[in-house]
Amino acid sequence: MSESAIILACDGLSRHFVQGRQTVHVLSDVTLQVGAGETAAIVGASGSGKSTLLHLLGGLDTPTSGVVRLLGEDISRLDAVACGDLRNRALGFVYQFHHLLGEFSALENVAMPLLIRRMERAAALGQAEQQLQRVGLGHRLTHRPGELSGGERQRVAVARALVTKPACLLADEPTGNLDRSTANQVFELLCDLCSEAGSALVLVTHDIELAQRTRRVMNLIDGRLTTDETA
Repeated sequence: MSESAIILACDGLSRHFVQGRQTVHVLSDVTLQVGAGETAAIVGASGSGKSTLLHLLGGLDTPTSGVVRLLGEDISRLDAVACGDLRNRALGFVYQFHHLLGEFSALENVAMPLLIRRMERAAALGQAEQQLQRVGLGHRLTHRPGELSGGERQRVAVARALVTKPACLLADEPTGNLDRSTANQVFELLCDLCSEAGSALVLVTHDIELAQRTRRVMNLIDGRLTTDETA
């Protein structure tokens, strides 16, 4: 993979936590590259370090050692403001629980990343409406999260994550809180919208069936990426 095609990468990434007198090694010497438009899944048992790895890749946590590069930038060398700006520009996030803002409508929630970029409000709301139409929620624009079903809330979260057309979407168990039928619908929607936007997708999941629908499957065992195979 050429350097120009690499969107997100880490090298020698480790994360240790100190609990009392004990050091817990969550991740050890993880190296990974994600190319433009690529879909990849990281699978592993509960507690294997999947979410920690995703947080490090997204600049939401600081590694004990190693480097994370986003669009070629070593994020550890950026101050908090510059790192936040880069994340907002280059990354989208979807979690198992939607993390929507309960006091705002679906339309306002989806527009939020654009408003943070200081886009004019009318333009931001217009783009948010288009994205909600794409996820089949054009009729739910003014509804707040508490008025939506679980599947609808997750569709809003997907729309919010992709409204900025990020270079890479990081998804942490995005269907883990949904029944199988709804999970399949949300996952297909996620893949379709990533393809439409040209966004890479890094999916963390314990669901092998979903993982095998991505192009690359990696196994995280005892804090180490032990396999890297084409699904």
